[in-house]
Amino acid sequence: MAYSLGQSQPIIVLREGTERTRNKEAQANNIAAARAIADAVRTTLGPKGMDKMLVDSIGDVVITNDGVTILKEIDVQHPAAKMVVEVAKTQDSECGDGTTTSVVIAGELLKQSERLIDHNVHPTIIANGYKLAAAEAIKVLEKISVSAKGNDVLKKVAMTAMTGKSVAGQLEYLADLAVKAVKTVAEDSDGKIKVNVDNIKIEKKTGLTVADTELINGLVVDKEKVHPRMPKSVKNAKVVILSSALEIKKTEVEAKIQIRDPAAMQRFLDEEEAQLKGMVDKIKAVGANVVFCQKGMDDLVQHYLAKANIYACRRLKESDMEKLAKATGGNVVGNLDSLSKSDLGCADMVEERKIGEEMMTFVTGCKNPKAISIIVRGGTEHVIDEVDRALHDALRVVGVALEDGKVVAGGGAPEIELALRLADYASTVGGREQLAIEAFAEAMEIVPWALAENAGLDPIDLVIKLKTAHEGKKNAAYMGIDLETGETANMMEANDVLEPFRVGKQAINSATDAAVMILRIDDVIASKKMPPGAGAPPGGMPGGMPPGMGGGMPGMM
Repeated sequence: MAYSLGQSQPIIVLREGTERTRNKEAQANNIAAARAIADAVRTTLGPKGMDKMLVDSIGDVVITNDGVTILKEIDVQHPAAKMVVEVAKTQDSECGDGTTTSVVIAGELLKQSERLIDHNVHPTIIANGYKLAAAEAIKVLEKISVSAKGNDVLKKVAMTAMTGKSVAGQLEYLADLAVKAVKTVAEDSDGKIKVNVDNIKIEKKTGLTVADTELINGLVVDKEKVHPRMPKSVKNAKVVILSSALEIKKTEVEAKIQIRDPAAMQRFLDEEEAQLKGMVDKIKAVGANVVFCQKGMDDLVQHYLAKANIYACRRLKESDMEKLAKATGGNVVGNLDSLSKSDLGCADMVEERKIGEEMMTFVTGCKNPKAISIIVRGGTEHVIDEVDRALHDALRVVGVALEDGKVVAGGGAPEIELALRLADYASTVGGREQLAIEAFAEAMEIVPWALAENAGLDPIDLVIKLKTAHEGKKNAAYMGIDLETGETANMMEANDVLEPFRVGKQAINSATDAAVMILRIDDVIASKKMPPGAGAPPGGMPGGMPPGMGGGMPGMM
């Protein structure tokens, strides 16, 4: 790219081959790319949404209607489209659900802004209006939220999150499982409930049916016992959780020992054996009958442990070690010399079971465990993966509902309420921002619109019915779409469609932030990609200057 100053030589500013789009052209390109992403996942929204089959470059297949999974799997190149994918990732990490909703809202906000830009409303004014509208929307959402106390409410939240996934037949069973799991690992911190769903370990095994998915009141470790003579099961287990190796340490530096006397060799071997036996004696001394070791375990140690009737597993993942400590109430011990009875964990039973084709260790009957396991079963790997994704969503939404203590109605009810209240709010703001707030209000209607469209219903009729149902009636804010009948219904009572308050709040905030960021871009400067292996020409300088030529000023010899 070059600029010319009068008759003088043009000034080269950007590298040759750099592409630049500016002003309305740049905005139109960015908005089109972001909307393309929103349209890609829009048909998956709601209980009647369709699935996508994603095939990667090596032929692996994923079948899902989970928004964030779809967007993570597809290889997005356009920078503005990548920003919208980030919206879904943020939504997933914060709430676990509402990923499709947030992306669809972001796409609709950009569609509405395009109309305003065409009417010469400046993007900065649209951005300010959107920020005002988002802040007001959160206030309205808070007003229409209700308490999330009681297992019944949490179960409805879990069922809403899993509706539309491939688990329809076992929806209630899996929802009960999710609520029980989350309440087990929930911890009270300074009067506030904190839920870390990473403490719920999900093991996936092909075989049986989804109905055979079970919650283990303890932990399942994907390891078998290290020695065949060890007991198959141990009752009243006293568990050692060891992060160091049960073998002779190698020296830090390379060392050689020369032994000329056979008796000295035997003494050397005896000493090594005595050290290994001493390790087992320390474990026996504290009364332990189960050992979980993060690192290696010498064959001789295995032999002595088996002789002492102690069950042992080795080479566990660090995450499993931490979960074992939380489940059994024991401590992870780094040095065997410092092991004491207070470090031991407790469980009613530690046993080896065959699940599918593999042997696994079950640590069950833990008292007040703060880490537990769910074994997901199903006919095929694709089914199991989708059940896993559905359970992940359910566990997360139950967790955030429990933490915040607030839920809102689903089924498009909050979005229509926001559309109506924001339209009223717009007239109080005035100025050109009013146009942006009205556009934001209109964009909110995309959620019930997409829900109706995906269910094969007439979206225009349903949105009109919803707006009528929301005006001036008792509990009007809870009126959403019953996709079975195509009529409006109270989502709190008749249909039990509930979502955590945080899901709606995060979806509005992240969609607004992405839309505002894309709107404010008026210039896209894309450098030309270098072909593979391209660099400076041999013997020359980058840019193809021949050897011997300096970088002097034009006209200089």
